Amino acid sequence: MIRLPPLNGLRAFDAAGRHLSFRAASDELGVTQGTVAQQVRHLEAQLGVQLFERVPKGLAFTPAGRSYHARVATAFDELRAATETLRPEPDTVFVSVTPTFAAKWLIPNLPEFAKAHPTIDLRILTTEKLSRFHGDGIDLAVRQGKPPFGAALEVISLFRQDVIAVAAPTLVAGQRLPLDPMTLSHLPKLHDAHDLWPAFLRQMNVHDQSGRGLRLSQTTLAIDAALSGQGVALVSDFLAHRDIAENRLVQLCSETVQGENDFYLLARRSPKRGQSQQAVIDWFVSKAQAQHSILQMGKQPADDD
Repeated sequence: MIRLPPLNGLRAFDAAGRHLSFRAASDELGVTQGTVAQQVRHLEAQLGVQLFERVPKGLAFTPAGRSYHARVATAFDELRAATETLRPEPDTVFVSVTPTFAAKWLIPNLPEFAKAHPTIDLRILTTEKLSRFHGDGIDLAVRQGKPPFGAALEVISLFRQDVIAVAAPTLVAGQRLPLDPMTLSHLPKLHDAHDLWPAFLRQMNVHDQSGRGLRLSQTTLAIDAALSGQGVALVSDFLAHRDIAENRLVQLCSETVQGENDFYLLARRSPKRGQSQQAVIDWFVSKAQAQHSILQMGKQPADDD
């Protein structure tokens, strides 16, 4: 009987092969880059075959390595599928999202998801940090950024970063909307980590006349400050849609700035994705498409008659 290589070496080879990078594999596995490289070298030594060629931008398969990785990856997929059938909660799906996305979009829509999928236990992890699918035990992630996110990930576009200016109705009571650029320039500003006010005001051909303003680390905090009447926040239109529809916020002007960091749903590439994970993906996509249609209808000019 042929002796199998160490499992840690095979796991390191599987991850390095999917990413073609020891660094990305180390992030996934939660070990150092040197550990991954060492485990792969030991695997190559035990097999007596070179699996990777080291190239300036990372790794490249040798012909033998490519063929071996295809079968090793299939074997790990089978192991994951077999393990999945033994879980006491097979319909649990872990989703990592940012605090702003969770507070302003996902949580308000969760009752609709629960009604449509009563057997799926959706677990939400909120963090600004990049999550590791294997290391953190998550199935899906929603992140704001720019592709590429990695060859091992399936990337699905959800929302563009179309940014609008919003405030509580009390902040602009008695003023006619939309505000003219100069009036907006004098209102107190709420700044978040994206720092889009300079670009927004530059597009309107004005300078900020309001002073320093309040600076916050997260967009959700800027929205909460706007809701309490402390100033004007810049926020992606889909995140403010519910508060605007329920008259807690008003859009102050028609100008929109398109940011560089859109919202994406990320999932591991897998030929055998679980039904529950696919159902969650389909729900995210369909809900995003429906809201996009509503937002587009709201931007259309009204008929004169």
